[in-house]
Amino acid sequence: MTGMVPSSDRQPLPLWTLIEQAAQRWPQEPMLVSRQGDRATFGHYRERVLAMAAGLADLGIGRDDVVSWILPTWVDTVVLAGALSRLGAVQNPIIGIYRHREVGFCARQAGSKYLISPGVFGGFDYGAMAAEVAADLDGLQTLSVAPGSFPQGAPASLAPAVEAEPGNVRWVCYTSGTTADPKGARHSDQTVGAFGGPMAERLDVQPGDRYSLTFPFPHIGGIGLLFMALERGCTHLLDETVDPEATVRFLSEQGCTHAGTGTPFYLMYLAAQQRLDRPLFGDLKVCPGGGAPIPPAIHRRVVEELGGVGVASGWGLTEAPVLTNGAVDDPDEKLASSEGRALPGVELIAVAEDGTRCKPGVEGELRAKGPQVMLGYMDRSLDAEAFDSDGYYRTGDLGVIDADGYVTITGRLKDVIIRHGENISAKEVEDLLFGLDGVADAAVIGLPDERTGESVCAVVVPAEGARVTLEGLSAALAEAGLRRQATPERLEIVDALPRNPAGKVLKRELQQRFGPATK
Repeated sequence: MTGMVPSSDRQPLPLWTLIEQAAQRWPQEPMLVSRQGDRATFGHYRERVLAMAAGLADLGIGRDDVVSWILPTWVDTVVLAGALSRLGAVQNPIIGIYRHREVGFCARQAGSKYLISPGVFGGFDYGAMAAEVAADLDGLQTLSVAPGSFPQGAPASLAPAVEAEPGNVRWVCYTSGTTADPKGARHSDQTVGAFGGPMAERLDVQPGDRYSLTFPFPHIGGIGLLFMALERGCTHLLDETVDPEATVRFLSEQGCTHAGTGTPFYLMYLAAQQRLDRPLFGDLKVCPGGGAPIPPAIHRRVVEELGGVGVASGWGLTEAPVLTNGAVDDPDEKLASSEGRALPGVELIAVAEDGTRCKPGVEGELRAKGPQVMLGYMDRSLDAEAFDSDGYYRTGDLGVIDADGYVTITGRLKDVIIRHGENISAKEVEDLLFGLDGVADAAVIGLPDERTGESVCAVVVPAEGARVTLEGLSAALAEAGLRRQATPERLEIVDALPRNPAGKVLKRELQQRFGPATK
């Protein structure tokens, strides 16, 4: 057995079609509620989408134009996604931790016409960064926005909508992988929209349920949740910044039924619950999980202290989002120890090093086919390695598929660290380390961390006579343009790195030597 799930004939609808349908089905029901005060019903969302689409059209944005946007989780950001869909534009959502080098690479490779960003947000001047990126790219225009200041126009001036076909690229989503440069996954409305409905079925999302969307909306997971809301009639609870007290209080007051989305959030919820003499989430059904495997102990605490069925984890990648997900009616031991089963339509296999398919319970590289798998990379030269000869996407993740189809992630073939659900290329950090004075040799590894999933640890061999410190290293990497989330939070000094006869660093030895993380 391979753990294969029969293909599904379900064809996800284009985003604009879903917006029209949802406005007719639930015109007065809340769709988006933000801690910052903005909100929209399904009917109002459609109206705002049309007005913003007209304003964007007045700027010259139209069908097949590529628009990059790096924005917080605002209601207006979700409206922007709908507006660009109405115009038939190609969207390039960029996560907020990216900086000049990554944003410039994304906009250049995607061929962006516009780069939309906030001004100063979270202590960083995105507007200034956007201007610097545009100065290096001919033809790139910038637009700085804030809630309430997005372009507006007369909907009557809009040209008729053109439905996005399954093969039309409508999303270019970048992920940091094993290469120093981000990799752009080309998606259609159908691939991005393929997982929202099936995931909602696993999580028992019903009209009127309240689902937390307090992580960065530009993630492909955030885009998928937009499709989910439009299909299922649930309300998404938004927050532009996560605050351990204010965010949790907001979700509690709003009657959150689906409180996600990873270990840092669950620890916040558990800490808040310990301060209360009443249930934090009185209507909690489940805590959706993703980004990195959840420690079983966290699941147990969620069940005992928060209620509901506990954590129902999902697993996927930007290239193939949410391939598996736990279900509210799964056995407790499966919720605690697995990432659930493959979603309908997903064919999932485990492959051994020799290329043979693994039997149930045997570890191998997980490979997948399914309606949510990307159309390919922006850099087409990467596709040959990304897909095997049978057309399965090579996830690079090691895992086990048991006899019942439940998937447990056991490791990664790719040299990627996942911290707070964000992919960090070890090679990217290593390349910068090797350019620093005082560093003779270096390796970057991920170490288990209960709070963040993994911590970034730099193992450095100092140059003769040099003194290397974590503070000095961090400052030098920041000056070199490395984003804060990828900066090592731990430094280990060694005399030499362990290597195999071919010269490859034996990172597993380093992880065994220095793990688990203690800092």
